[in-house]
Amino acid sequence: MNKIKLDACPECDLLLNAATPTVGEKVHCPRCGYLLQRPSKRSVERTLALSIAGLIVIFPANLLPLLGIKVLGNTKDGTLWSGVINLIAENMWPVALLVFLSSILFPFINIILSLLISAHLYFNKPNRFLARWMRWLQHIDEWAMLEVYMLGIIVACVKLSSTSELKFGFGLYAFIALLVITAMLASSLDRYLFWQRIDAVSKQPS
Repeated sequence: MNKIKLDACPECDLLLNAATPTVGEKVHCPRCGYLLQRPSKRSVERTLALSIAGLIVIFPANLLPLLGIKVLGNTKDGTLWSGVINLIAENMWPVALLVFLSSILFPFINIILSLLISAHLYFNKPNRFLARWMRWLQHIDEWAMLEVYMLGIIVACVKLSSTSELKFGFGLYAFIALLVITAMLASSLDRYLFWQRIDAVSKQPS
């Protein structure tokens, strides 16, 4: 007996027959109008380029000073790593772990997985881990929250600006660039198109 493949609308949970739109077409839910699928052109190429750019800026964003604070002639620079270390020194292990995972580890894994998947699809190279990487990417993408850390930096700058002299380091500009790149990466990665390409590549002989 042939099984009918159904998709559920993420907005209203309506069960629908699986659609196969081409690039440029849009598929909306007939009940609530939610945009279900919209295959985009050159999604693989844009994802590959943004992943390479993200891999370049993530190291200065993590290792170089974000902000320098000058109080009574003494200057102290802060980086993402030093923030995690200081939280550990203050015995704030849960917060330190959350900052490390959401601001350092998960964004890095997100970029690496995007790079691996898009590179294999761009060069049309089969790999038995492609589907697994794609599932990991979909889960990890929900936990990479650079914008939350950026909001914390803005709040700290506002509070400290009246009591001390602030100096913005190159790491902050790299962090802002990383934030923009990851946002563009999330919007450029067409999951429906990627799964189609993964399925097609996986059927090729390795």
